[in-house]
Amino acid sequence: MKNFVNNYFNPVFSHIYVEKKAMNRTRTRKILEKFPNAVVVEIDHYKDVFCRSGQDSTLQRKAQNLILAVKQGELIYQGAPVCQSFGNEHFYYTSCMMNCLYDCEYCYLKGMYPSGHVVVFVNIEDIFEQVEKMLKEHSLYLCVSYDTDLMAMEAMTGYTKMWTDFAQKHPNLTVEIRTKCANEQFFERQEPLTNVVYAFTISPQAVIEQWEHKTPSLSRRIQCAKKAAEKGFQVRLCFDPMIYCVDWKKQYAAMLDEIEQTIDMTRIVDVSVGSFRVSQDYLKKMRKNNPDSAVVQFPYENDNGVYHYPKELLEEMERYMTERLEMQIGREKIFRWTDEVS
Repeated sequence: MKNFVNNYFNPVFSHIYVEKKAMNRTRTRKILEKFPNAVVVEIDHYKDVFCRSGQDSTLQRKAQNLILAVKQGELIYQGAPVCQSFGNEHFYYTSCMMNCLYDCEYCYLKGMYPSGHVVVFVNIEDIFEQVEKMLKEHSLYLCVSYDTDLMAMEAMTGYTKMWTDFAQKHPNLTVEIRTKCANEQFFERQEPLTNVVYAFTISPQAVIEQWEHKTPSLSRRIQCAKKAAEKGFQVRLCFDPMIYCVDWKKQYAAMLDEIEQTIDMTRIVDVSVGSFRVSQDYLKKMRKNNPDSAVVQFPYENDNGVYHYPKELLEEMERYMTERLEMQIGREKIFRWTDEVS
């Protein structure tokens, strides 16, 4: 397998760790078949590998291994305050996978997880069952790609399609799939649904090159979002997190110019705007593991346990983005994270 192609990963894992209770599952077997050269190691629990002491998640991402496990305990979580609810009362998220194939230096997962290995929970049907129970009580806005990039691993798991198929059967469920992937083929094979939102994280090319390692280029992401929107899919553009660099205004202006020249913004459902923020505990670990990263070591301000840019800079960056977007899309379609927490 090639390690990288233009729009998504075909990963190579030297070792695949499999929980005993996951070993005989059909999905496990199908995933293992995709990696015939990997060494398969049976384990009692995924945390025996994922949570080993002394691991450096940053270094491990250069030689990631795969863990196949059965998710137990809590399956659905209340949406976090630093995340946007987009006006939805019942805002939740779930994790079918842990960790990402991409290697963005500022990613909060590097502070959240003790390991750089990728965990795939093979019992997604149990999550579906829990969602169905909640839907009997009220509608649900569910983010399914917070702790990974499902689209980037679609060829391996098929989980994005499974979520869209599930959403099609449950009209009172809205699923958000957040991605930096540019898998145009996926949208050629699927039918658009009004209750599945594909949220493309968009960054300037300079930010991508410096800090979003292994991700598709800005042009690839824009082209993929354009094609999806033209085919009738619900497309959200996420300018979140905005990342500061010395010439940030020039870089974000160039990015917006390319978007405006390429995408018909009347086809976009909405956009989100938010500058980088992360919990103090996560940033502490990120700084320890990546002492040479400018984006991690920036002198952020601590506000009640959440680090973010100094308020004047934060306001300038987000206001600039919002004002530019207002020229292309109505103000009512712009969601800014600071509006939710204020």
